[in-house]
Amino acid sequence: MIFKNFKKFMSIVIVVIITLSFVGCGSEVSSIEKLKKNGKLVLGTSADFPPYEFHKEVNGKDTIVGFDLEIAKKIAKDLGVELEVKDMKFDGLLAALNQGKVDLVISGMTPTEERRKNVDFSEIYYKSVQTVVVRNSDKNKYKENVDLKNKKLGVQKGAIQEEIAKNQFKDSETVALGKISDLIIALNSNRIDAAIIELPVATSYVKANKDLCISDIKVVNEESGSAVAIKKGNSDLVKIVNETLEKLKKDKLIDKFITEATKLSEQ
Repeated sequence: MIFKNFKKFMSIVIVVIITLSFVGCGSEVSSIEKLKKNGKLVLGTSADFPPYEFHKEVNGKDTIVGFDLEIAKKIAKDLGVELEVKDMKFDGLLAALNQGKVDLVISGMTPTEERRKNVDFSEIYYKSVQTVVVRNSDKNKYKENVDLKNKKLGVQKGAIQEEIAKNQFKDSETVALGKISDLIIALNSNRIDAAIIELPVATSYVKANKDLCISDIKVVNEESGSAVAIKKGNSDLVKIVNETLEKLKKDKLIDKFITEATKLSEQ
């Protein structure tokens, strides 16, 4: 009797295990199936970061362009869906991702250990260099980190530059603003003394603002590089994104996208 009950119990356990294994397999492909069913890939980005992503008038229409957008288009194409772009503040991107408002984030985002606790990331698709932008009149005044002691140093709120300021410019007063364009306005209006901005972005803004320049101050960026952020657990989407990035790197298309986006941002 005991043996029969044990056999019955084991049969139930096996059925439960098999059922759970099928559920697990189903969830593994659910994110891709959901995307294909919806027929679109929703991208979250902060379009104030040329040449990564920025607003540009194209054929008389305000359009978000940039090399991050070109990468997103390729990912959407490989998935066989349309691309929808949502523009928002940088510090709200990961919250939107986790709330399901966007499917992925491509916005020059560095995959820090802190961010990895909350979201998954693709492989690095571009390695960055950080710079300090100042007014032309202050270029000879600010040449080393120590020169910014007790000065107002601008950074983009929620971005890697905020952590860099905290670690490498401890004696400066950090001013975190929502957009890069806000930092440029603050510099031009003397509300901040300098701003940490990524090199290609800084170059683009400096060319458009003749009163600003890139200083000689060196910034050490230990966690450099940009990656695609994806909601935790969506390993199937991470895999497809990495496959697309690998193809783009192999064909040297990311370099092409960067060159074209940089030229477009300077027009």
